Amino acid sequence: MSESKTQKETALIVIFGASGDLTRRKLVPALHSLSCEGQLAPQTAVIGVARSPMTDESFRGHLYGGVHEYSRLEPGRKDLCALWPDFAGRIGFLAGAYDREETYRRLDQKLNDWAARSGGRDNCIFYLATPPELFPVIIDLIRCTGLNEGRKGWRRVIIEKPFGRDLASARRLNAQVHAVFDESQVYRIDHFLGKETSQNILTFRFANAIFEPLWNRNFVDHIQINVAEEIGVEHRGGYYDGAGAVRDMLQNHLLQLLALMTMEPPSAYNAKAYRDEKMKVLQAVPPLCCDDAVLGQYAGYRREPGISGDSRTPTFVAAKAFVQNWRWQGVPMYLRTGKKLARKVTEIILQFKSVPHLLFPESAALTANHISICIQPEEGIHLGFEMKVPGTAMKTTPADMAFHYGDRFGEEAIPDAYERLLMDALQGDPSLFARSDEVEAAWTIVEPLLDPREKPMTVHPYEPGSWGPSAAEDFIGRDGWQWHYSCSEE
Repeated sequence: MSESKTQKETALIVIFGASGDLTRRKLVPALHSLSCEGQLAPQTAVIGVARSPMTDESFRGHLYGGVHEYSRLEPGRKDLCALWPDFAGRIGFLAGAYDREETYRRLDQKLNDWAARSGGRDNCIFYLATPPELFPVIIDLIRCTGLNEGRKGWRRVIIEKPFGRDLASARRLNAQVHAVFDESQVYRIDHFLGKETSQNILTFRFANAIFEPLWNRNFVDHIQINVAEEIGVEHRGGYYDGAGAVRDMLQNHLLQLLALMTMEPPSAYNAKAYRDEKMKVLQAVPPLCCDDAVLGQYAGYRREPGISGDSRTPTFVAAKAFVQNWRWQGVPMYLRTGKKLARKVTEIILQFKSVPHLLFPESAALTANHISICIQPEEGIHLGFEMKVPGTAMKTTPADMAFHYGDRFGEEAIPDAYERLLMDALQGDPSLFARSDEVEAAWTIVEPLLDPREKPMTVHPYEPGSWGPSAAEDFIGRDGWQWHYSCSEE
């Protein structure tokens, strides 16, 4: 079993949008696993808020299927966790409209009732798992009804992505949130930061003397960050067509991973120092250039439910960024994400420079060394290097050394990203959540791709099951490289 944090104070978790997929697939399964491992304080409870006309019992039944299918620890197995009945007994439901003050008055009464039963502390987390257009509405009604003010406890709010649609809307939303909650109470979630391998990036970089001296422009040729999805938009067509790959993935997930890969070591292991260093990276990245980006859309996208027949929304983006500081000056950062691609994989490639002189004449070419950080589906790290082929000739061939979390610790030991992030929020640790200035800096970087000042960017078609449009291959090929697939190779 992995080393685990333990919740210190009992709290009530209020989930707005509780009838949706996120609650059923991620949030409640994560809370169930934490409960199974004894990490939640015993009386921690959940109240789901949604418009759906469900009762407490029907809501629990709705959630049980998700817990059974998606929880790391399957409910009912005595060797793992038989605590579902106890956990479910602390789950309730409140049906009501998000824009009606009466909903929040009834929620306040439920919170008071729970606090009275649990010892008088009214610690509460509000989790906004709704469509983003409802964020300001919910935040304002929390203020109007005084729910943001804990009488004998603390208040925190977790906000799902996307946080805004562009820089201007992100600034407005930050202002609206800060009118109700202090920044120390706000947790903008990016589940990629909760993944074990994402967190391990800092350990790999700063706990190993063999790698840290090489992590700079003197030895690194370029970095690739690839987030590929096999699925299309599924039932999210209405949302996705208004967002696209730049808003949905590039602005948040990929830029956060870029910051982890390129940040300087924090002066201390705490939230402020850690996020300060990420912010320095984002400030050092100039806005992306339209000439250094490729947009794509998979064939058949316009026939998906909820999609306009003439939509130009990109489902694929590849871009080249630079971190203009002393460590990384001149090193290209290739960022790529898309839907309906060949495989589901999230991978970061640190590509080292080629050797300066070809010593072995019988090797026509040497493959440059690289480190592959595999975030999903199988978490681990690969080191690619050259070795001699057995025989009398001096020939070399690429080889791979691989570490996989599941092999070393067991699959059940790897917590879901939401487990870590929910536990951190319960403990008041914002380290793995985006700060307001980070969000605005990230929007500044991608804004030229959202609103090109000159002619609209071409959106290239590509076939489902491919690796995207051929223009993306040409895009990296003109720099003399190709996309890596180390973590997705079968």
